[in-house]
Amino acid sequence: MKYDHILVRYGELALKGKNKKSFIQILKRNVERKLSAFPNIKVKAKRDHMYILLNGEDHEPILENCKDIIGIQSFSLAMKVENEEEKIKAGALKALILEEGQTFKITAKRPNKDFPISSQDMNQILGGHLLRNTNGWSVDVHEPDVEIRVEIRHDATYITSKKIEGQGGLPVGTTGKSLLLMSGGIDSPVAGYLAMNRGVEIEAIHFHSPPFTSDRAKQKVEDLARVLTKYGGDVKVHFVPFTEIQQKIFQEAPENYGMTIMRRLMMRISEMVAKNRDILSLTTGESLGQVASQTMESMHAINEVTNYPIIRPLVAMDKVDIIDISKEIGAYEISIRPYEDCCTIFVPKAPKTRPRREKVNEFERPIDFSEDIEKALSEIETVSFSASENESEEEFEDLL
Repeated sequence: MKYDHILVRYGELALKGKNKKSFIQILKRNVERKLSAFPNIKVKAKRDHMYILLNGEDHEPILENCKDIIGIQSFSLAMKVENEEEKIKAGALKALILEEGQTFKITAKRPNKDFPISSQDMNQILGGHLLRNTNGWSVDVHEPDVEIRVEIRHDATYITSKKIEGQGGLPVGTTGKSLLLMSGGIDSPVAGYLAMNRGVEIEAIHFHSPPFTSDRAKQKVEDLARVLTKYGGDVKVHFVPFTEIQQKIFQEAPENYGMTIMRRLMMRISEMVAKNRDILSLTTGESLGQVASQTMESMHAINEVTNYPIIRPLVAMDKVDIIDISKEIGAYEISIRPYEDCCTIFVPKAPKTRPRREKVNEFERPIDFSEDIEKALSEIETVSFSASENESEEEFEDLL
């Protein structure tokens, strides 16, 4: 007898009502995509849990992959045995023998109320059986070295000894799609990850200004997109050529309002791309007060150009907390590579921190950006990053 399953426990999605079935189906799809490199496994989804049948596959790399799947609250290596007392006792004993330690605790649960032995009685029966058939082990119900969990369900009994915490959240793809404005810095990948944790599927848009921004700056964004695929499946990045628009802004608009006008142009273009891809919101890495363009007044002036919902997961977060998450998801070392993006190369000496809408409109009105926007949209390069293959495929799309 050995571990032959991974038992997956749902988190927040377990509380869903009529939509629960569709949420579980999406999570199952995401699990299958993430584990596509393991051809022998089989994923089965139930109303109250999911399990992965290993079919001889090495469980260690599969466990590591499961840690990244948003929507999984926790998971455990499991033995599946029939709902018979003697087989449950044998499975619990095997689970303890496979572990190291001196103290243990039995936690039996009985979702299957047709099983004739109560949870409390099962704790005593299994505890006594393990003490009689092992040496050097004792019971500690408060702080045991090993906790043997026995879940008696309708289809079978699952025996586990370690609970591994997952990402939690809602499965990616259950709450729609958003277009992430990704700069290549620390904040935007974290914003994308946190949106994904709420079930949002992500596409990204990046504004680059060659030759002022290098291919290495673009590579940063591609590598950050690959990081996000670990948590939410395929990610497309739309690279927008922004050089001519930026030059026009800083040639024809007052310097201190240039950053605000540039952000407004980014929002306009992002909304157009989102609309043509049936995406219903934009996501940004803005954190209130962090830089000049992220004051309340700046957000008010910039928001004027779009009526799309703007998701700002970081808006009230401290920079230290953002950096901690960046490190946890594997994005930090990429984000701090010293390659500038278009938002840093044209920074005015004294950007307006409290721009007024009427002033922005006054300065922007005489400048005709229509042809520049049309040209930028027609030259967008879209690159797709696959979670399963870890490869990218370039596409060129006319998003007008």
